[in-house]
Amino acid sequence: MISLLEACEPFSEDFAGIRISTRPDCIDSGTLELLKRFGVTSIELGAQSMVDSVLEANERGHSAEAVAEASRLIKARGFSLGLQMMTGLYGSDFEKDLYTASRFVALRPDTVRIYPTVIMKGTRLEEYFNSGDYIPYTLEQSVELCSRLIRVFEDEGIRIIRLGLHYSDSLVSGSVGGNYHPAFKELCESKIIYDSFLELFSDKDDRRVTVFINPKSLSKFYGQRKSNLKRLNEQGYEITVRFDDSLGKYSLRKG
Repeated sequence: MISLLEACEPFSEDFAGIRISTRPDCIDSGTLELLKRFGVTSIELGAQSMVDSVLEANERGHSAEAVAEASRLIKARGFSLGLQMMTGLYGSDFEKDLYTASRFVALRPDTVRIYPTVIMKGTRLEEYFNSGDYIPYTLEQSVELCSRLIRVFEDEGIRIIRLGLHYSDSLVSGSVGGNYHPAFKELCESKIIYDSFLELFSDKDDRRVTVFINPKSLSKFYGQRKSNLKRLNEQGYEITVRFDDSLGKYSLRKG
């Protein structure tokens, strides 16, 4: 760790700070003093879950309390705090994942990353999957959950800096279960806007409607391959889209 930080020192004038990721049980006062001395400004914790039974089932080797204590230490020393969670882990469910999000909110991180669990070939998780001991979320279920998590964190002013795994050929070829999608965040954001539209026009019998959206949200409103538009058309909606720069990215208003 020290050798890597020392390698950054000659370039310290060229960047604002250093961001690192680590395990919650690797944080203590001495380590934080060292990191501060070398210019580290942001620390992300691979928390994954705030449910001890889930952490134990996935052999994480730390407790939820370790996450909470490390978070407190990091914030007290003036670092920016990031928390990473995995949804759909072995032994988890929607309720436990939403509970993890609520515990994250209580810890007041500056940022979060959300990674839906993807089963990789040759792992114990694949064995559990093949035996039926582990039933992963479908892609649709993951989108449903994570679209809710977006609102949980953004409503609290907590920035989501990653949602879903980065694409790689090895990830696609080496995974099983069929629940990975390279544009996962876009699917979730489209789901939010789709649900908002139905809620906005739920009291309207006439399906010829005009809706105002932020112009930057047009692709999210249409959905991937215009999936939202097709579903709404199938329900009888004839939609005229207008733009309003003052609207938030998920906000809609009637015309």
